[in-house]
Amino acid sequence: MKRLGDGPLEAVVTGAAGGIGLALAEALHAKGVELVLVDVDAVGVTAAATRLGATAVTGDVADPVAMQALADRAPQARLICLNAGIVGRSVGAPWEVPAEEWDRVFAVNVSGVVNGLRAFVPRLLAMDEPAHVLVTASLAGLTVFPGGGAYGPSKHAVTAVVKHAAMVLAGTPVSISMVCPALVATGMSPEGVSPALVAEEALRTVEDGTFAILPEEWRETVVDQIRATVAGNQPAPPVPRV
Repeated sequence: MKRLGDGPLEAVVTGAAGGIGLALAEALHAKGVELVLVDVDAVGVTAAATRLGATAVTGDVADPVAMQALADRAPQARLICLNAGIVGRSVGAPWEVPAEEWDRVFAVNVSGVVNGLRAFVPRLLAMDEPAHVLVTASLAGLTVFPGGGAYGPSKHAVTAVVKHAAMVLAGTPVSISMVCPALVATGMSPEGVSPALVAEEALRTVEDGTFAILPEEWRETVVDQIRATVAGNQPAPPVPRV
């Protein structure tokens, strides 16, 4: 793991009680990184922190006050992993998703990232030292699937926020990147790739400067769907290509 600035690296990981967040925490712990782990699941995040010798914080990323308090508790953090996210119960058409579910999915997935940026980035810029923000986005934020409820639209907003932030942060010591996995075997899905593999790929963006990582078999179809839209054509469901 690349050292960001002088001294040992400290990292914050949100959504760290399970899935990709826990895998990120485990990978960083193996590299000797000091950790502050955050989740709404108090039992889960405490168990993870105890096992990894980390600091546990129970908090909701959708709450801007809680995120500001988190930043106060981790003033030395130079790697901020904004990972927390939810799918929602409804995975049908937009009009089939209840209003409260739209609100909650966007509050966690989008506002959770924005709240993290608001809480940490000004402090990181003021320190004028190398630092990095790693965001867990999704393939569903780069292409559109016929189902998924509020999840896909929320992840499209996330990728837009990350791109916006990257442009603003260009030329500063603070960098940002995102990982955009397809299905991952977590509490959100019983199928998919290992969270450990996603974590490994995500952390590579911190080390080599890659802005975004998505599965190779999906890259062409992401581009094709954008081309269809630009050409004024009706969208078609994306299909992976070997």
